Amino acid sequence: MERPTITFESNTNAEFYKTLQQRVREYFKENNVSRFGNKGMVFKTVFMISLYVVPFILINTVFAENSLMTVLMWALMGFGMAGVGLSIMHDANHGAYSKNDKVNKLLGMVINGVGGSDVNWRIQHNVLHHTYTNVTGYDEDIDPGKVMRFTPRAERLPIHRFQHIYAWFFYGLMTLMWCTAKDFVQAARFNRQNLLKTQNITYAKLIRQIITTKVIYFIIIFSLPLTISVLPWYGTILCFLMMHFIAGVSLAAIFQPAHVVPSSTYPMPNESGVVEADWAVNQLYNTANFAPKAKFFSWFVGGLNFQVEHHLFPNISHMHYKKLSEIVKKTASEYSLPYYSYKTFFGAIKEHTKMLHDLGTKDYAPAVH
Repeated sequence: MERPTITFESNTNAEFYKTLQQRVREYFKENNVSRFGNKGMVFKTVFMISLYVVPFILINTVFAENSLMTVLMWALMGFGMAGVGLSIMHDANHGAYSKNDKVNKLLGMVINGVGGSDVNWRIQHNVLHHTYTNVTGYDEDIDPGKVMRFTPRAERLPIHRFQHIYAWFFYGLMTLMWCTAKDFVQAARFNRQNLLKTQNITYAKLIRQIITTKVIYFIIIFSLPLTISVLPWYGTILCFLMMHFIAGVSLAAIFQPAHVVPSSTYPMPNESGVVEADWAVNQLYNTANFAPKAKFFSWFVGGLNFQVEHHLFPNISHMHYKKLSEIVKKTASEYSLPYYSYKTFFGAIKEHTKMLHDLGTKDYAPAVH
């Protein structure tokens, strides 16, 4: 069943985004740079893929008889998996990596190589999350099921009082769920909601793709370590789980503090199906940056500590977010609009944890602007 169509108010603060878009176009024109990735992006691609692939090769060759180094390599693969997703796949599936659509398609598919589905990801992230940021019932990123409460619009259950404590355990299961059950569940749901048409794919074809890529993934990830590695079979299984746990926690630590924070408004459409805010302004209300001066951190996480810029310009490579942040912040100030940014990463994590606590212990009222 398709979800009811909702729209954003087009007559409220619409001039902000028009002005901002013009200034961003002028930035690229005046500096004679492309909005896509640059040579630095190519280096990062090689680095991140190597961070995932090289440790796996070492597990099955040089360190095949070294238990400690084998475990460390599996852990390193977890960070490599997160790095590939944050820095390569993310840009590519937004069409921001390259002006060549075939390059974007190819690099967007690397998510299949770490157990996910590029089609499902684009629907959940590009179609739903970016369009309906923090809108309950539309943005699946704030709808994790009964075990967690990410929005004040959701029912509060007794277990939620502890969610600020157990959240990180479930965050660690994120990519493990992707590579096992979630993609099948999502595919069926997206089919019912008629969302597969956004990716020009049929349900049968998507299921075949998911099954094929997952079979290949599990054969590759287990066949050699289970036969070559010095670790017993259960040791390899535990290392595999550890790798996914590290990746899941890493990804959640970047995305969750950007939206599930006290400043978010969690908009709801009125009876006419209209969200009473301009789309771009809603991004400002429900998105936050963090650690803007942490250069290496920003490099590793694919510039996604600049979530405001990413949500306003998802089709621009993250290599430009730092520069664009100056334009966005200035323009938002001129229009008396908020620009949320935490000085440090740990400051953002602290605010996210506080938000989880508040959502779990009281009927939290969202921020009002």
